[in-house]
Amino acid sequence: MRTLRFLLRRALMVIPLLVGVVFITFMLVRIGGLDPVGQLAGPTATNAEFEAIREELGLDQSLFRQFVIYAGNVARGDFGESWLSNRPVLDDILGRAVVSLELLFWGVGLGTLIGIPVGLRAAFRPNGRFDQVSRILSLLGFSIPTYWLGLVVIFVFFYLLGWAPPAMGRISLLITPPPAITGSYLIDGLLQAKWQAAYSAAAQMVLPVLCMAIIAAAPIIKQTRAIALDVLSSDAIRYARASGLPERIVRRMVLRNSGVPILTYVGTEITGLVGTMSLIEYVFAWGGLGQYGLNAIERGDFTAVQGYVLTLALFSVIVFLVIDILVYLMEPRSDLT
Repeated sequence: MRTLRFLLRRALMVIPLLVGVVFITFMLVRIGGLDPVGQLAGPTATNAEFEAIREELGLDQSLFRQFVIYAGNVARGDFGESWLSNRPVLDDILGRAVVSLELLFWGVGLGTLIGIPVGLRAAFRPNGRFDQVSRILSLLGFSIPTYWLGLVVIFVFFYLLGWAPPAMGRISLLITPPPAITGSYLIDGLLQAKWQAAYSAAAQMVLPVLCMAIIAAAPIIKQTRAIALDVLSSDAIRYARASGLPERIVRRMVLRNSGVPILTYVGTEITGLVGTMSLIEYVFAWGGLGQYGLNAIERGDFTAVQGYVLTLALFSVIVFLVIDILVYLMEPRSDLT
C-alpha cells in the first residue's frame, strides 16, 4: 500500500511538470529567432502571401491564444506538420526515436559497465597507479569535443586501419534493410534471420557506440569514485573496519551505500547525453532523432523544432520518474515525503 501511494504521488507530480515542459517548449521556440513564415514564403513572396501564411500557422493571434491551441494539439498527439518532410511531426519523431534510443542504450550501457567498476576500484585504492590513470582518462573524456572524437575514430578505424565500415548510416548501402518490426535494423535482422543485415547493422553501430561509451564513461568514473570515497570516509565504514570486519564485507557495504547516488547520477547523465547523441548522429549520418532535430533547427522548421524539443523534455521527465521509482525500490527510506 505504501509503495502504491508513492507511485501515485510521483505520477501526480508529473502532470504539472509536463504542463511546464509544454509551456517552456512553446516559449523557447517563439523567442529563439526562428522565422517559419520567411522560410515557407520564400524571398519573392508578397505581403499578402506573408499574411496568409501567418494566419494559417496561427501566428496572427495573441501569444496566449497560440499557447492554448498548441497545448490542446499536443494533448491530442498533434505536433503539427513538418514543412521539410510534409509529414506529421509525430510520425517523423516516432520513426526516429527507436533509432536514437538504440544508440543511447548501447552507448550509455557500455559506458556504465566501464565507468562504475573503474570508479569503484579507483576509490578502493586512492592515489594508486590505477587511480591516477583512471583520473587522467576521465579528464580526457571530459575535455574531448564530441564531433572531434567522432571524426578521429572514423579517421583511425576506417581510413587508417580499415577495421570499420564507412560512417554512412545504420546499414551498408549494398544491403537491403530488413522489414521493420521494432525499427532497429540489428534486432529486426536477428528476429527474421537476416544475418547479413544484422551483421552490417552491428558493424555500423560499433564506432558511434564507442564514442557514446567514451563520453558517458568519463563523468561516471569521476562521480562513482567521489561517491565511493565519501562512503569510505563515513563513520559506519570506519567503525566496520575498526571492528575487524573482513575487507570483502566492507566493500559490500560500500557498494550498497553507493548504489542509490550512483544510480541517480547515471539517470541525470542519460538526459545530459541526449545533446551529445545529436552530434554523434550528425557525424555518423545515423538518421535518428538527434540528426532530425539539428536539421530542423538549421532549416528553421518551426513545428519540427517544437516537437523535437518537447520530445527531449518528455524523455527527461520519464527518465527521472523511472529513476525515482528505482531509488525507492532500492531504498524505501529514501522517500521522506
